[in-house]
Amino acid sequence: MHPTVTESATAQAELAQQALEHQPSAVLVISPSWTLKLMNPAAEALFGVSGSRALGEPLDALFHCSEAVVAKLKEAAAGQSFTLRRESLRLRSGAFLVVDLTCAAIDGSEDLLLEAQPLDRLQRINQDDRLINIQETTVSLVRSLAHEVKNPLGGIRGAAQLLAHELEQPELTEYTSVIIRECDRLTQLVDNMLGPSKPLNIAQINVHRLLEHVARVAMDNLAAAEAHLVRDYDPSLPRIEADEDLLIQALLNVVGNACTALQGVADAQITLRTRPLRRFTIHGRQHRLVASVEVEDNGPGIPEQLFDRIFYPMISGTANGTGLGLAITQTIVRRHQGMIECASRPGRTAFSIILPLTHAREEGK
Repeated sequence: MHPTVTESATAQAELAQQALEHQPSAVLVISPSWTLKLMNPAAEALFGVSGSRALGEPLDALFHCSEAVVAKLKEAAAGQSFTLRRESLRLRSGAFLVVDLTCAAIDGSEDLLLEAQPLDRLQRINQDDRLINIQETTVSLVRSLAHEVKNPLGGIRGAAQLLAHELEQPELTEYTSVIIRECDRLTQLVDNMLGPSKPLNIAQINVHRLLEHVARVAMDNLAAAEAHLVRDYDPSLPRIEADEDLLIQALLNVVGNACTALQGVADAQITLRTRPLRRFTIHGRQHRLVASVEVEDNGPGIPEQLFDRIFYPMISGTANGTGLGLAITQTIVRRHQGMIECASRPGRTAFSIILPLTHAREEGK
């Protein structure tokens, strides 16, 4: 039997829907009144919203339409397609995206098809590769340094212990105790620079329950910074496979840095945000769905001269900082086959930890 016209049309519609879902660029279908009628997974990931929430909302719910975009949309509605190169879009979160925008009327319909091709995708991939190279170089350097430092420290500590037993005046052991304590402190510092080394304890994790635990632990830091905590959770986010204790450590490092940055800031605020991201590439591997956990603060931002080095160990923007927190956080995230990104400007700094839902077994473990 030959398929009927209706069956053929249905099959074509399903094929078109599948093609749209796999389209790597963000695609929006907009009504004549400029409300959102459809958005593909790439658009959800690019604009950081769920399609089920955004459909029926005006286009301004995604980004501020500049005069140039408004004028071009009117032209497209009149039948004249357009492409805007390197258009800067200001999202409702305050962040900016640089994209190529293409728009055309859909044949047989008054709706418009709007495609946004992010120009920062290559930059993100290059940045990710750069951070990987930084980490690999740093780990190699630190491991060599650790070997050279820990051996003599062990010798100094042992000699101090022997000397303490030989001293006839008990009050002199105070000096050997100082030597022993400082040797232990330096050994611990080197171990911290190397980051966690135990095999991951992988389990199914509820990210929101984990964030609530982080919020409770960080309560004193939040109070000291007089910071208001905002929760912006997406309940559709599924569980992930991860080491809960290590993720807590990673997030506490980021939240602690945010609290420090907010000292003296009026109306200080930290936002914990979760989102599922679709069709997202991490370290060259595309995932159908990933989890994004964001820590955002409204502090002064990261100084420009430090921004490119914030994941280096021993680099800190505060006088009392060790400069190890973000380096350790990056190590933890990398061990989970994830990535960490940062965007910063005065009034908004956001660290995004992006993790796959499932965890592949670590090499050599």
